[in-house]
Amino acid sequence: MDERVELINEYLVSVFNDILTIEESELKKSSFNDLSIKEMHTIEAIGLYKKKTMSEVAKELSVTVGTLTVAVNHLVKKDYVERIRSEDDRRVVKLALTKKGKLVFRVHQAFHRKMVQEILKDMDNQQEDVLITALGKLHFFLQEFK
Repeated sequence: MDERVELINEYLVSVFNDILTIEESELKKSSFNDLSIKEMHTIEAIGLYKKKTMSEVAKELSVTVGTLTVAVNHLVKKDYVERIRSEDDRRVVKLALTKKGKLVFRVHQAFHRKMVQEILKDMDNQQEDVLITALGKLHFFLQEFK
């Protein structure tokens, strides 16, 4: 059993590192080469449709609002993100993606979709269910550390 645990650990560590490395490499080769992977994850957290407050995005990324402010300032300068004042309460600022931000979001989403499709290729429903269960357990375990 120890060999299996070791193998699973090796795969998890390798997959995590590979995804980050490949995402960063693909960004650098693309027309969005001015983005870091952290900035891309900030764009992902802001999302396509719902305008979110700084606090909501910071919580999703598990960073402070101060840390997020620095990242958002860079993304605003690069024209990926815009700040929008609430009409109800001018003190409230929401974040939204610009046209350029939405485009890079969709490109990044396509990479993730392709990755998942490759994993699921040739799997039957039962195998997919086992994978979903295992990833769900991993997800909930990791949430305890946030």
